[in-house]
Amino acid sequence: MLEQFEMPKVGEEIVVLYTNHGQIKLRIFEDVAPKAGKNFKELCKKGYYDNTIFHRVIDNFMIQGGDPTGTGRGGKSIWDKSFEDEFSLDFRNFRGALSMANAGPNTNGSQFFIVQAGPVGEKIIKEMRSLGKEKGYPDEVVDAYENLGGTYWLDGKHTVFGQVFEGMEVVDEISSLPTNSMDRPQEDVIIKEARLEVFK
Repeated sequence: MLEQFEMPKVGEEIVVLYTNHGQIKLRIFEDVAPKAGKNFKELCKKGYYDNTIFHRVIDNFMIQGGDPTGTGRGGKSIWDKSFEDEFSLDFRNFRGALSMANAGPNTNGSQFFIVQAGPVGEKIIKEMRSLGKEKGYPDEVVDAYENLGGTYWLDGKHTVFGQVFEGMEVVDEISSLPTNSMDRPQEDVIIKEARLEVFK
């Protein structure tokens, strides 16, 4: 099994998003993406994400939040400036991945998204298998995209720094809500609190 899908260890610090649709529990990969991980945890500690919304929701793609202005154009990192991308071939935009939203290379701030996309189509899977491990598609990665799903085209463009380990049904529910022409839910999806907790 890929490390990305392992359950947290007892005593590990996790993040719980308390939304008006239920709880989403996240592992944070600070060893893989130290800046993104630290930034997210510190912003959670400050209450930066409390009472913010998921401003962009697209079914079979992702749910995006982390902007205190709720517009999709705001938000700052703990350093008050953009920080660089942190990519790993072992951590991908699989279903349930927590990734940094950005406006291009090395423009990370406070916005994030959770991948909700389902299994990848047969044609793409075949292409991945033909590329093989040498081109960045070892069997376990292709298997995960085939069986679980994800947004493979975002790999190498958006930093993966966490993974949902409980509450994907909440992500699915949010992603299926009616939206307007800007992909904004017609009724606000609120992160009431983003809290650091210890996994028991």
